[in-house]
Amino acid sequence: MSNETKNLPVAQKILKRIFGMNTLTIIGAIIASLLIGALIVVIFDKDVQTAAASFTTNPSAFFAEVGNSLQGFFSSLFRGSIYDYNARNSTRAIKPLFETLTRAVPLIIAGLAITVAFRAGLFNIGVQGQLSMGAIFATIAGIHLNLPYGIHLLVAVLAAIAGGMLWGAIPGFLKAKLGANEVIVTIMMNAVTIQLLAFLLRQEFLIGGGTQGKSQMIQDTAAYPRLLGDVLRLDFSIIVALLAAAFVWWLLERSTFGFELRAVGANPDAARTAGMSVPRVILLTMAISGALAGLAGTAPVLGTERFLANSSAGSFGFDAITVALLGKATPLGTVLAGILFGALSAGSSTMQAAAGIPVDIVQITQAVIVLLIAASEAVRYYQAKRKVAQAATANTVKGAEK
Repeated sequence: MSNETKNLPVAQKILKRIFGMNTLTIIGAIIASLLIGALIVVIFDKDVQTAAASFTTNPSAFFAEVGNSLQGFFSSLFRGSIYDYNARNSTRAIKPLFETLTRAVPLIIAGLAITVAFRAGLFNIGVQGQLSMGAIFATIAGIHLNLPYGIHLLVAVLAAIAGGMLWGAIPGFLKAKLGANEVIVTIMMNAVTIQLLAFLLRQEFLIGGGTQGKSQMIQDTAAYPRLLGDVLRLDFSIIVALLAAAFVWWLLERSTFGFELRAVGANPDAARTAGMSVPRVILLTMAISGALAGLAGTAPVLGTERFLANSSAGSFGFDAITVALLGKATPLGTVLAGILFGALSAGSSTMQAAAGIPVDIVQITQAVIVLLIAASEAVRYYQAKRKVAQAATANTVKGAEK
């Protein structure tokens, strides 16, 4: 084990190893998970099961149904996420690709929030709650402020950033000043956010004369502009996501604070010895991570939906953990992983409509990716331990012979 990691807590060592996974291993896990997902679909396909009952008398029918099931899985995923070759016109044909990008936006920005925290040796489980707080602040600004177009959108976005930053700074302060475990604190704050959101969506200032659980629509002046019309839902938030990725790259790789952040993540004791303020880095990192999470909350409330509901945050904050994992905690990798998960999400609708495949298969596929990566890391870990043990045994034998 390197000097850089030997003094870190066990959980942090494991995270560093997983986020440092070989790219080929990650690609292999993605391919294997898709194949496993397809196999699950084949196993539970009723036509395949019927053909399997007469396999001994008509094996060709069984293999034909298996082929049809596999073809339905992959073709519907392709048609729903990249290009629909059965569409009536070119706009509808390319719509899946833009739907993939639309669904990827909150995953990319939330994944960047995870990435920033992890590079400082922190595991921010509270991105889900911070994202919801950003959505709350953005919605309030979008409904109740009367500002010119452009300025209103900017203020709503800044409000979301402030909401997420506040919710990220609290566990950052507790970690920096009191040594509280950020995982436990952020999980607890997620629970607080759920209850706060449910409470606010019963208040008249948010729901107006509507029903509980759904806010009023934000004003048009606070909404992200659509880039390609109403048929293609892609809006300006995709530009915001790419700018956020560029900012995180600059922060981590080019700024002085980014150097301190990475130094604390690599070895806080060495960073402290070098004169860096570890509590300051922890507090600022969690605040920045929360700000990015809050920014991710603008994608649904200022973009695709333009209102706030209990379901607006979805599971973006938790899915972002896997996105950052697949992206190896790098800005470019996180963007690509977010697009992959956006494709799986977009393709699931077509899979259900065209091939009768439950949307749950996408969640299974995502879970299998994580399991395969964790399993491969476990194998690597025990192989390394075995080599160390074998080397120690060999040295002992040589010493005895002498």
